[in-house]
Amino acid sequence: MKFLIVGLGNIGAEYHHTRHNIGFDVADALAVKHNVSFNSDRLADVATVRWKGKILVIIKPTTYMNLSGRAVKYWMDKEKIPAENMMVILDELALPLTTLRIRPGGSDAGHNGLKSIQEAIATNQYPRLRFGIGNDFPKGRQVDYVLGRWNEKEEPVVRQKIDKCVEVIESFATIGLPRTMNNYNNLTFPL
Repeated sequence: MKFLIVGLGNIGAEYHHTRHNIGFDVADALAVKHNVSFNSDRLADVATVRWKGKILVIIKPTTYMNLSGRAVKYWMDKEKIPAENMMVILDELALPLTTLRIRPGGSDAGHNGLKSIQEAIATNQYPRLRFGIGNDFPKGRQVDYVLGRWNEKEEPVVRQKIDKCVEVIESFATIGLPRTMNNYNNLTFPL
């Protein structure tokens, strides 16, 4: 069984560890846990985990967020991985920092990375792991907030949630999406 794990983010030092790059941070944590490294490849940095009879192809698109679909489509086709065996990890403004949500599909909800993926693979039915980042910003400052770094108070919960996301991905690959959703969707992380 082969899975495509897609961490969404933007390349470049200025985006490193920002709220919008949480998908990259989760992908990095998964690679570290399984002692694998990323290599630059076509449209993405790629690492492969072989674990419990599963193969997890982890990608961090190097196309920038708005063109993530190009990398996703390429790696789905190259590795012959169906949409239901893909999990996309992304930042989610509509969820508080204290939550994670796993969904089997749905709209892009204005997220440019999801919009690009949906256009590239012609479906919105693929699992996604939405990492709540909250929406604690003044009117008109959304871009600054999303592209900003975590504050000192947020850091411990962010680290805890990243570790939990790694568990979610492993669970998805071993026991499937429905049971993973049941096990993780109601968790809250104290601030």
